[in-house]
Amino acid sequence: MTDDATPDDVTPGGITPGGDIGAAPTDPGHRKPLEVVDVRTGMFGVQGSGDTSGYGGLVHPVTMAYASPRPYGGWYDEAVDILAEVLAEAGVSFDAAINGVLVDPPFATSKYSELTLHVAPEHLVAVCQALRDDQDLRFELSLGVSGVHYPGDVGRELHAVYHLTSITHSRSLRLEVSVPDGDPHIPSTTTVYPTNDWHERETWDFFGIIFDGHPALARIEMPDDWPGHPQRKDYPLGGIPVEYKGATVPPPDQRRSYS
Repeated sequence: MTDDATPDDVTPGGITPGGDIGAAPTDPGHRKPLEVVDVRTGMFGVQGSGDTSGYGGLVHPVTMAYASPRPYGGWYDEAVDILAEVLAEAGVSFDAAINGVLVDPPFATSKYSELTLHVAPEHLVAVCQALRDDQDLRFELSLGVSGVHYPGDVGRELHAVYHLTSITHSRSLRLEVSVPDGDPHIPSTTTVYPTNDWHERETWDFFGIIFDGHPALARIEMPDDWPGHPQRKDYPLGGIPVEYKGATVPPPDQRRSYS
């Protein structure tokens, strides 16, 4: 089975919150059913070169959740309401700026729940500005930007993730912005969080997300003439042989498959 193949029994309603195939809860009090965006086979979802892990028979649905029902719990409801007020004062509609509010795992079931705001790319800077500057929010620290590639999440394959912390209020949240492979443009946040400079460069280098307005968007780890973006899941495996104590370990694309 390839990563693009989806068994008939793998459906959004047939995935539990833990990602297992089974009967997902339909009680309105639970979060929305998870959306299956892909089905991964083997330990790492390797394609083309064969699965060298010995776990080629594993089948794992890749699921995404984009929204949770109210009330979110804890301080989350208040923070979301304040953000909506601040954005409205700036002339930005909350519904236009925020595509979804996710609390995962649900606050009532875990003390380790996290708040994620799925932000529309065109409103990212305004959302960051509001989160940083409002005295009741004051998320003054960005811990950086990272990329994620979901080839099966059609139309939003590339995700940029921002981890923000309020030192003032001892709170943390996550922003997530999704863009398609064909138009991977996200506004740079360096005007709000200057320390995101190198993080945006690394995300561009490894995932190919273009941060519009970045002062010097260039590769930071790979050579300038390197083809492609090596942390994308469609990037081909390769490498060079490694010699150790007289033995040679071939690169991944030349190893035999154990499946």
